Amino acid sequence: MGVPQVVIVGRPNVGKSSLFNWLAGKRLAIVDPTAGVTRDRVTHLIEINDRFVELVDTGGMGIRDVDNLTDDIERQIQTAVDEASLILFVVDTLTGIAPLDEEVARRLRYAQAPVVCVANKTDQDRLQSQADEFYRFGRKIIAVSTKQNRGKQGLLDAIAQRLPQPADDQKPGAEPEMHVAIVGRRNTGKSTMINTLVASQRLITSEVPGTTRDSVDVRFEMDGKSFIAIDTPGFHRNKGKGDDLEFYSTHRAQRSIRRADVVLLFLDATQRISKVDRQLCDYIAEQYKPCIFVVNKWDLLAKTMPTGKWVNYLRDTFRTMWHVPIAFITGQTGHNLKNLLNHAQMLFKQSRARVATAELNKLVGAAMEHNPPPLVHHHRPKIYYGTQVAVQPPTIVLFCNNPKMFPATYRRYLLGVFRDRLPFSEVPIKLYLRKRESAEPADPSPSEPRP
Repeated sequence: MGVPQVVIVGRPNVGKSSLFNWLAGKRLAIVDPTAGVTRDRVTHLIEINDRFVELVDTGGMGIRDVDNLTDDIERQIQTAVDEASLILFVVDTLTGIAPLDEEVARRLRYAQAPVVCVANKTDQDRLQSQADEFYRFGRKIIAVSTKQNRGKQGLLDAIAQRLPQPADDQKPGAEPEMHVAIVGRRNTGKSTMINTLVASQRLITSEVPGTTRDSVDVRFEMDGKSFIAIDTPGFHRNKGKGDDLEFYSTHRAQRSIRRADVVLLFLDATQRISKVDRQLCDYIAEQYKPCIFVVNKWDLLAKTMPTGKWVNYLRDTFRTMWHVPIAFITGQTGHNLKNLLNHAQMLFKQSRARVATAELNKLVGAAMEHNPPPLVHHHRPKIYYGTQVAVQPPTIVLFCNNPKMFPATYRRYLLGVFRDRLPFSEVPIKLYLRKRESAEPADPSPSEPRP
């Protein structure tokens, strides 16, 4: 599975960003006494006891944003909580339990991930009794002080103990079921396609836009393999606040994308690509989900338009998604559906593939020799070694002398090399460049790859 995410939450001004910077070992998130400075999620890769995890800093829960971004901030926080492998609930020992702490604790009762309560600003031993007051929330309490550098190792140990066990991706046996999210604008034929697949009227289909209000899971089999199709509400462009039903439909559809293994982005062959399609594509990319562009209702244009014209149209529109495959189908008749699902299964396998450390380092060395990174102030950027640390998405960490010396263009070059030469040709790849600490070896033994 992917790199575990350790999400930091809490009310404003309890020191979440300070904790994030403290654990990361560098100043990444803005630390300011003004409530609401952190709005978007901020992430950073760290290593704890030979395991890589992503730290995620979030905005303050319950704050009323001065720029009317409260709903956006809350959605970012809820998304982080939904994706978390472990949650750090940060509180302030000096101020004690506040009403907003109670509200955060209430919301976290429904979280699926384990929760550790981090009592920040416990600057001296005499404050331990004040930190113990937070036991009323029923959580493990770790007292720390980012300002005085107290309790860091105890917190790291608590995180390591509560992380989920690494998945054995190479374990032999039956392949897991693939979850396929089917998303797109309203009335693009998503539910009709699922009905064709299961050969029954399992879902309501209608020409009325917005018939599917919630995400629906449908299990079916093809060629002896079991799949789960997630039918989602049709996305639409927000032209105002809208009603609660539309808000929750969008939220559930986005959640379906997050829990899918492969996403089928449906496009209507008879309509131009819209802003909603672009927003959907951006969201899928943000989640690092394997995707297929599915041009539905192709029977209406097959005799008058060559497929190459639509392919060029898609490539010109989604320039950063050139690796995404394209399928032309007719959902109502089932034309090309089997090939579509076979291709989705191929993407699923790619997203779960692993490469040996020795193979990866040989490829990185050849790529840098063929096209060295540009000099920065007369210094040559160096990559010492790399390793794949996770799957779904394939996640590669390259240890170098200075990550800032590698421009975005060179990172894109490396990603292109990985797609060309590794079994990840059509799926998103997460790439991290991390500064090698002096104590780390120059190159791990191929027989003992890093996790």
